[in-house]
Amino acid sequence: MGLLAYIGLFVVSLAVLLIASDKFIEAAEKIGLAIGISPFVIGVTIVAFGTSLPELATSIAAIYSGSSEIVAGNVIGSNITNILLVLGVTAVIAKEIKLNFDVMQNDMSFLIGSAILLFFALQDAYISLFEAAVFIVMLGVFLFNSFTADKTDKEDRPSVSPVTFFILLVGAVFVFLGAKYTIYSMEGISSIMGISPDIIALTGVALGTSLPELIVSINASKKGKHAIAVGNVLGSNLFNTLGIIGVPRLFGELKISKVIQDFSSPFMMAVTFLFFLVCLSKKIHRCEGLILVILYVYFIAELFLNKSI
Repeated sequence: MGLLAYIGLFVVSLAVLLIASDKFIEAAEKIGLAIGISPFVIGVTIVAFGTSLPELATSIAAIYSGSSEIVAGNVIGSNITNILLVLGVTAVIAKEIKLNFDVMQNDMSFLIGSAILLFFALQDAYISLFEAAVFIVMLGVFLFNSFTADKTDKEDRPSVSPVTFFILLVGAVFVFLGAKYTIYSMEGISSIMGISPDIIALTGVALGTSLPELIVSINASKKGKHAIAVGNVLGSNLFNTLGIIGVPRLFGELKISKVIQDFSSPFMMAVTFLFFLVCLSKKIHRCEGLILVILYVYFIAELFLNKSI
């Protein structure tokens, strides 16, 4: 296959991945509302997990294809993209994101803790099975803490038809197929163009797999559902760090490149702390959103201009 064929396959498979993820999220959100989960908890758990499905699927596919260096790049690149691009663009479009819910109490603590944990786990360029287990257990604690929060009254819960569960299953199948061919085409593109897979994972794949977060957050903010918009970014980054490093490690070893250790991982930790600082005022203004987007442009430029970082 030539370069254009690989690019075409990449676009089509990524589109399938994103559409299937969107359908999966819709079905999962309906099920969540039906069992009485609050909108913010849905944002940081069900919607966040759904929008992280592309990262999880592409990471497991990368392990089986022998391109495990893509996994860490995908996670770190997606986390940076979620905070700087997704949250930044959402704030610019919405003009102001109001945090009229206690995002700082537990969820932000989990996010910062997971970022610090990942930073130190990557220092030896190796993720052990013990470290993977710690990530998965920490994710389990976060989910338990979220799902045991206050639930909505039974009379306010919508009903769910069997079709919703069928859509959930079919969506998951197409997420898998989309991920498989996204990785296959990406390997072909990187081989022909001479660009290392981890750079493509940090940029192209991270941006592509973060599109669900961008779409969900923008739509939620337009409807005034700021809890879902911010909860989606926060929860998705938690799932990325804990689940998409922990779970794929169970399927095989992960390769950690030098660019991840020396630049991308420290940058992600700094961006996570910036997210914390921005949320302190309980409002994210348009000017702060612009700053986040400018930092994202800097991150991409730094990767391509200094590939030997």
